[in-house]
Amino acid sequence: MPAHPLVPLSAEEFGRNVEVLRGSGRLAPSMRFAGVVLAEPPKADVLAWRPGDDVPRRARSIVWDRADGRTHDVLVDLVAGTVERFEHLPGVTPNFTLDEFHEAEQALKREPRVVQALAARGITDLDLVLLDTWTFGAAVVPQQWRDRRLGWVDVWRRETPGGNPYAHPVSGLKFVLDMNTYELLDVEEAPAAPDAPTRGEYDPALTGIAARTDLRALDITQPDGPSFTISQDGELCWANWSVRLGFTHREGLVLHQLAWDDGAERREIGYRLSFAEMVVPYRDASFDHRRRTAYDIGEWGLGYMTTSLELGCDCLGEIRYVDAVLTDSRGEPYTVPQAICLHEEDDAVLWKHVDERAGAQVRRSRRMVVSFHATVANYEYLVYWRLYLDGTIECEVRATGIMVTTPLPEGAPTPATGVLVDERTYAPIHQHFLVARLDLDVDGQRTTVHEVDTHVAPTGPDNPHGLALTTTSTPVRSEREAGRDVDWHKQRVWKVASTRRVNAVGTPTAYKLTTPDAIPHLFAPDAPQFLRAPVIGHDVWVTRHHDDELWPAGDHPTQSAGGEGMTRWTADDEPLEDTDVVLWHVFGIHHVPRVEDWPVMPQDAVAFRLTPSGFFDRNPALDAPAPAGHCHPGDHQPSTTGGKTN
Repeated sequence: MPAHPLVPLSAEEFGRNVEVLRGSGRLAPSMRFAGVVLAEPPKADVLAWRPGDDVPRRARSIVWDRADGRTHDVLVDLVAGTVERFEHLPGVTPNFTLDEFHEAEQALKREPRVVQALAARGITDLDLVLLDTWTFGAAVVPQQWRDRRLGWVDVWRRETPGGNPYAHPVSGLKFVLDMNTYELLDVEEAPAAPDAPTRGEYDPALTGIAARTDLRALDITQPDGPSFTISQDGELCWANWSVRLGFTHREGLVLHQLAWDDGAERREIGYRLSFAEMVVPYRDASFDHRRRTAYDIGEWGLGYMTTSLELGCDCLGEIRYVDAVLTDSRGEPYTVPQAICLHEEDDAVLWKHVDERAGAQVRRSRRMVVSFHATVANYEYLVYWRLYLDGTIECEVRATGIMVTTPLPEGAPTPATGVLVDERTYAPIHQHFLVARLDLDVDGQRTTVHEVDTHVAPTGPDNPHGLALTTTSTPVRSEREAGRDVDWHKQRVWKVASTRRVNAVGTPTAYKLTTPDAIPHLFAPDAPQFLRAPVIGHDVWVTRHHDDELWPAGDHPTQSAGGEGMTRWTADDEPLEDTDVVLWHVFGIHHVPRVEDWPVMPQDAVAFRLTPSGFFDRNPALDAPAPAGHCHPGDHQPSTTGGKTN
């Protein structure tokens, strides 16, 4: 039995879930699992749980029947061996799975009409063809197939068995298929340019580019081992920090019960932090891209697409890994080895001052990094959660991989919706919207979120030179005010402040959200893709905590029309002051392609930070040690050429 209620399901428990369902007679042979996760106990129950208490273990599955298309929400008590819920979800299309991605490709390659359409374009070696299935939104589902679970399929071609398929899109050709039966419903064709002679390979074996030899070895060693520990049940402890690691097929990495050990007291900071949605719309209305919008978390799942990490390549230093256990579409478990990487990094100077008498005091910063990588077809998303010695929490996402491109006819101009990146080849403008769900419990569950703006004070007798700046702090009072936006001119930030605790100077303990990488959605208000995910319409949201409010674009966004998730949650205008709230941050990449992004993209990093703002009574990193053998007090005397006070 696991030692804590939030320990992810094990391979044995996933197997037990299938066993109980089969034994109940409810699991028909035609049924598949869209996903299975630990049914986390209610937050109040987890907070009240103490070691020695019973550990509830329930599995929640989304199951659909490929025979009749019906979707079911299923709850199994793994301890009692009983099915507690098997509820039909009318009108719901479940997410796609990796099994289906591969099965659909195999089925299409056996279909004579597919073979014929490819042969008409001179493509006869199907081993060199990649068929890439995408989901539909409700607005673009053909009317005659609205009752089907539909996929549309991109076509790509490799020049060699190890070549880059995304270097050679087969433009003007799409397939539409029923994902439950793999029946080919339509071959869509449009006039298109022939393949362009691109420089689209990136593997050195194919580019012929020799690796540079002027970079010498850079080794990171910790002779005494790492400073962190990771327990069997997934609790990570480092410096003052403790956090419990979770993993789901949808979110990938989840951080639970993030806390700071302040002497003899364990202080709560965050209950549950993860990514709740990723929306990637391509802003090109041409035939090849008109339906190209991905909900990579809700329609597929970052956990499903997580890849194993390798020492020296993905992670550098004294590494510890954590495996992830997931299920395939038949509910059977499999392991992603080394799915999560844990390591420490040097982070340059943490704090420093040079005094003309006492000399220099310098401390180096160090950070604890928890990371995972997901390959989502042509793109990679590299997710890094970082904990710092001064109490800062940072989350960075790096996008790399390969852009989607389209060939142009000889002599044709580049469309205004894209950028020329190679000979007769353009990449369309697109966006990556990431939605972080931040259930922050700053010194407990009773908090208020304040929007803090900086203002220029008017010039006058009390401010004759116009130097004065002031701040205002406005509480977000109810869900009518839930959607908030970045204001660069006011240097706007948001504070999650305790309503029950103050610091040594009498102000509420708080954490501050800074949002340097928020991007505008740039959609018309009636655009179907915006209506599916209006959460991207604001940079920050504040909602009342509810255990079942996890997915801001809806529980099941595949073939969705909208009206779920954030839209429904905020419609009742619940009060938000002095209560348990959840902060949501929408940020991302506004990707106007560059030639330098081709053929494989250098990483493009975006991030946000949660920093203590009155949470401590003074700098919490005063106890950081001086580097061994260096920087002793008085070792470095200041220059005698003078200085000044800033």
